[in-house]
Amino acid sequence: MTAGTDRSTVVTCPNCGKRNRVPAVDAGRPRCGNCHAHLPWIAEAGDADFGEVAERSPVPVLVDLWATWCGPCRMVSPALEQLATERAGRIKLVKVDVDASPGLARRFETMAVPTLLVLRDGDVVARQAGAAPAPALRAWLDEALADDA
Repeated sequence: MTAGTDRSTVVTCPNCGKRNRVPAVDAGRPRCGNCHAHLPWIAEAGDADFGEVAERSPVPVLVDLWATWCGPCRMVSPALEQLATERAGRIKLVKVDVDASPGLARRFETMAVPTLLVLRDGDVVARQAGAAPAPALRAWLDEALADDA
């Protein structure tokens, strides 16, 4: 997956292997242009575009507040991307670099990185600080999304 200058990400469809451009902002849920399966929706956001990218998402958002210098952040990132892939069409993963977005770090009272949030309709419905193993992250996310099932 790579970020583009047009605020989109290129994602390989886990179903058919076709590469697709997925916009950071969309009113629907991204689907593969080839097989029409839901695609993992992973985007980056900052102080200027967080509302547009995350708070107005049509699906619940898993927010990853991280920093480039943070080893645990880099360790947990693949697990978060796997969760986004497993729940394609049901969640959006939005990554926020707290050093580049100090306003969001303050707004969400980020005292440690990584800090994970689940937003539904722009409201925080779950929060977790620190890195956790993939099974614990999966259980935490499933509990936070239980109302959507």
